[in-house]
Amino acid sequence: MNPSVKNKIKTIRELRNYTQEYMAYQLGITQAGYSKIEKGKTTLSYVKLEEISRILEVSIEDIISFDSQRYFKGLHTPNYNNNINSHTSCNVLKGLYEDKIKLLEKLLNKTESELDHYKNRYGPH
Repeated sequence: MNPSVKNKIKTIRELRNYTQEYMAYQLGITQAGYSKIEKGKTTLSYVKLEEISRILEVSIEDIISFDSQRYFKGLHTPNYNNNINSHTSCNVLKGLYEDKIKLLEKLLNKTESELDHYKNRYGPH
């Protein structure tokens, strides 16, 4: 696998706030097996890359062309609104962070629900 592709997969996964365990579960493999993908210790088939892109909710082309420096520099470049690619990059990052916020809100709601369940079951202490 192209060394940069594994890094791009890892970066996008982290931006989505997905763990290796989550990715492995979605792919039907072990966390160790998924880790080998990100470390480049196993061959990544096109089919597996398609599955990863589906889980990350990006196209294969987005993974291959992902340039974190361009995305992050675009956020701080004074004239980035004049640059269509940087503007698009900003929108993509915004979407990723909005998705991350939604996931964190779901996790918080689930945690609060579980806490309420335990309070009702065992009483407040």
